[in-house]
Amino acid sequence: MMLREQEGRQATPSAVSIDSQSVKKAPFVSEDTGIDGNKRINGRKRHILTDTVGLIWVAVVHAANQHDGVMAEHVVSPVLGYLHRLKKVFADAAYKVELGDWLVRMYTSIELEISSRPPTARGFVPVKIRWVVEQTFGIFNFQRRLDKDHEKTTNSAEAWIYWANCQRILNRLNLEPT
Repeated sequence: MMLREQEGRQATPSAVSIDSQSVKKAPFVSEDTGIDGNKRINGRKRHILTDTVGLIWVAVVHAANQHDGVMAEHVVSPVLGYLHRLKKVFADAAYKVELGDWLVRMYTSIELEISSRPPTARGFVPVKIRWVVEQTFGIFNFQRRLDKDHEKTTNSAEAWIYWANCQRILNRLNLEPT
């Protein structure tokens, strides 16, 4: 909240972006793993919910064989109690049915906007708002413990994601020495 206010924004976001990343597991990891058939990765999925600045508000790690839309409720529901300004969630097509239906049933004031790459585009095309969550996943590659899933438990994997977020926030904050 301090960083958002320092950058001239409200303390809590009105729009967030959700996405997942499939990561390979390390050889000794066997708990809560599965195979993501779309990406052919044996390991886990990391779901993150970021604001438009790229800060992580929620991280959920689970077996890679679980569908994104099914797990989205577990990612979005923790922030609904304290993100009072939240009006819009940006996502890709994988979240359209399950997350959209859940938001309509539970929280009618929050809109789900599906934003995806235009079908005629070639190469890399930044997608509206969602490029921030992709950038955050890219930053994970600079964290040694996040390049693969080295953690035995999903709680430990989530803790390392939050630790990386804390490091990022502290690097961006302009704190004056006392």
